[in-house]
Amino acid sequence: MMKDKKVLVFGMARSGIAAAKLLLLRGAKVSICDAKEEADFEGALDELKAAGAEFHLGEKHPENLLEGYDALLISPGIPVEHPAVERAKALGIEVMGEVEYAYREAKGQLLAITGTNGKTTTTSLLGEIFKNAGKRTFVVGNIGTPYSGAVPEMKPGDVTVCEISSFMMETSSEFHPSVCAVLNISEDHLNRHKTMERYIALKERIFENCKGDDVVVLNYDDPVTRDMANRVHSRVAWFSSRNPVPFGAFVRDGMIVYGSPEDCKPICEAKEVYIPGEHNLKNALAATAMALAAGVPAPVIRHTLRTFKGVEHRIEFVRELDGVRFINDSKGTNVDSTIQAVRAMDRPTVLLLGGSDKNSDFAPLCEEILKRPISRVVLIGATAKKIEDALEKGGYHAWTHAGSDFRKAIEMAFEQANAGGAVLLSPSCASFDMFHDYEERGRIFKDIVNSLESRRA
Repeated sequence: MMKDKKVLVFGMARSGIAAAKLLLLRGAKVSICDAKEEADFEGALDELKAAGAEFHLGEKHPENLLEGYDALLISPGIPVEHPAVERAKALGIEVMGEVEYAYREAKGQLLAITGTNGKTTTTSLLGEIFKNAGKRTFVVGNIGTPYSGAVPEMKPGDVTVCEISSFMMETSSEFHPSVCAVLNISEDHLNRHKTMERYIALKERIFENCKGDDVVVLNYDDPVTRDMANRVHSRVAWFSSRNPVPFGAFVRDGMIVYGSPEDCKPICEAKEVYIPGEHNLKNALAATAMALAAGVPAPVIRHTLRTFKGVEHRIEFVRELDGVRFINDSKGTNVDSTIQAVRAMDRPTVLLLGGSDKNSDFAPLCEEILKRPISRVVLIGATAKKIEDALEKGGYHAWTHAGSDFRKAIEMAFEQANAGGAVLLSPSCASFDMFHDYEERGRIFKDIVNSLESRRA
């Protein structure tokens, strides 16, 4: 497909590196480009250099490099409004994302999941279901493992479960899962997409090529995703934790069932789902609908729902010290995600909030904090003042600033927490003002928490 084609890969994070490796493996003539200098990558690009990739590092104007290229492949972090993308289009050069290219080279069955919240948990759970069903399964995408990196190992009959972000869909064209899901929609990434209309339209692109016997799984309880059914050109299966659905996975008399209200089969009791909270029940329902649509036997799904323990950085118990439970929810990178974490708290909780700004409205989170046992909020990072203003306007005054000193913030939260309470990191913001990504933020949180000493002398 790309043999002997000249391709410029722009953006050398994990997905860019994986895509460049795959392109070289497929016989393309690869150049890589990034604003960072080679030394900044600490050897991560050595394999590409050894394989013959041409380097354009420390490059501030990649739009000046494009003459003579057949394709420009961009990482998800590169917006489509970038001058290099616009220049490529003007020259008639194909622009694609890493996920789009990986899809074209991949083998086996593809299932894909998007939405504002719950993507990583649902993707991990669905991957575990397929593994328990005896399928060779790759769990890739926005979850942290590049799709391109798994492609060389794929064979017909394998299964790929891919977490999809709105950024990835900006450059999709042929991407076509046989089963996909949109879990929910709430405000997120408006600093990049500008409007909710644009954000929703990008989420819908996950199913734009679905047709015939393909299955699109949608949240019946979310009015935005419910409306998406009007633009689906294949079969629709619903999920709901609150209502019977025309067809799909729902809860009846405490039991997860699949089918129609008139003809449905039991899967397991809702209370048997190991991961806690109504939001995780919804994730379990979505994964159930997708797995059954793909032909996985119900007993395999039942076993997995009962045993799957969740994912790192999402309402993850870290440690209990002096009767205080520490919870890592670094994956809470937007308002709605943190609202779900706050709702899961059943004890007095000190909440760590703040990070880099995504143009979010924090008023809904403040309303939720007032309803829940949040005893104090410790504010960190670039959005601290903005969140403080929202809390004050909403009538919540038990907040403290910790600046950009993460250890100090955690220690302050521990000091404010009482035995029988909790400290919850769920920042409601991206991490880029203080950390490389939410995963680094979560790992450092756990390291600091595990280094804390008892307050008891």
